[in-house]
Amino acid sequence: MQEVRAELAHARVALAEAAARTEKLLATLPVPEQRTAEQRATAAAAVDATRDLRAAFLDIHTDAVYDELTEGRTRHLRVAELARAAAAAFPGLVPTEEQLAIERTRIQAAKEGLEIDQGIFFRQVLASPQAGPHLMDAMLRPTPRALDLLAGFSATGRADLGSVVLERTGAVARLTMVRDDCLNAEDNRQIDDIETAVDLALLDPAVEVCLLRGGVMTHPRYRGRRVFSAGINLKSLHGGGISLTDFLLRRELGYIQKILRGVLVEERAAWRGRTVEKPWVAAVDAFAIGGGAQLLLVFDHVLAASDSFFSLPAAEEGIIPGASNFRLSRAAGSRLARQVILEGRRVWATEPDARLLVDEVHESAALDDAIERSVERLRGAAVLANRRMLNLSDESMVEFRHYMAEFAFQQALRLYSSDVIDKVGRFSAAKPETAR
Repeated sequence: MQEVRAELAHARVALAEAAARTEKLLATLPVPEQRTAEQRATAAAAVDATRDLRAAFLDIHTDAVYDELTEGRTRHLRVAELARAAAAAFPGLVPTEEQLAIERTRIQAAKEGLEIDQGIFFRQVLASPQAGPHLMDAMLRPTPRALDLLAGFSATGRADLGSVVLERTGAVARLTMVRDDCLNAEDNRQIDDIETAVDLALLDPAVEVCLLRGGVMTHPRYRGRRVFSAGINLKSLHGGGISLTDFLLRRELGYIQKILRGVLVEERAAWRGRTVEKPWVAAVDAFAIGGGAQLLLVFDHVLAASDSFFSLPAAEEGIIPGASNFRLSRAAGSRLARQVILEGRRVWATEPDARLLVDEVHESAALDDAIERSVERLRGAAVLANRRMLNLSDESMVEFRHYMAEFAFQQALRLYSSDVIDKVGRFSAAKPETAR
């Protein structure tokens, strides 16, 4: 243990050698799902011992590691980029791309759980007063994809990103989620599309207000109706397609944080502030389940159809509902938050408690007109300044960063816990709207 707490040059070699021994041992065993109880115990003991070393190494060297990877915090690496750089520069600290590629070919139940090592790494990085804020800034920058598409969107007012369609009408950017194959359940693909759309809406100078809504579905039960979001795509999770870096961390630190805090623009005059922010409106049709309900907590105004409902079925799924544990108590109070998160309570739009989650409830036929009135109100000249001050009062960056540090670790553990693996296996075979 003391070897990984020594000076960095010696510690990185000691960690690499220990990790290599564990990898060599695992290579002698059958694949995880074919191991005997004794073999599983042997693997777990070796993996746990190596993780103890990783944690001890990072207790001492997190800032030095981060500074080396980012060239003294002059490079801004997003979470996935940072993980790849760490794997290359510090063997044994986090899994390599090759190791993760093998993991991606396996269903969740058959994986080694290598992303837990990423969780250990990001817990330490985000908790650091030096490295953490720098990584948060990196995640607030526009994506390269958005920058490539910006000129085209500004000229045409439309971008079809695949799972999200972005249209500008007047001064309003309308983001429509159109994954009708899964009722707008989120996966790695949709996270990339929606972050790109958020960036474009924030960067386009012609946009004053942004609106997020679900599109019209073709699913038999909802054919011809709009649906907001069915949350995380459990079939993708069961199949091993939900990534800690490209989904779970990117989602919270990327597009959701940008909706709340804006996109960070280098060229912006420093005295004006570092970010471009805009007011956001959400309109909920049918339901906002899981990740869909999480989104509402960062919007400035939320409207809902009278037959819609909201839920955070964390107890059913076994995972942590993003930053909802951090934000819902502030928005709705501790009692309702515990009922929703710990007990799986559904809140219907017509219940009195729903007014803690949404601003307006309308019959479906009247929702369109109500949305237009809402976006027009948020075009007021003083809205942006007051929005910023309200958000500063509600949620500090430091508190959010500390939450996300622990979230990175705990969510990685949950992804590979036996109860989650069992539940998503059952849910993945169910119909999308009844899977939660």
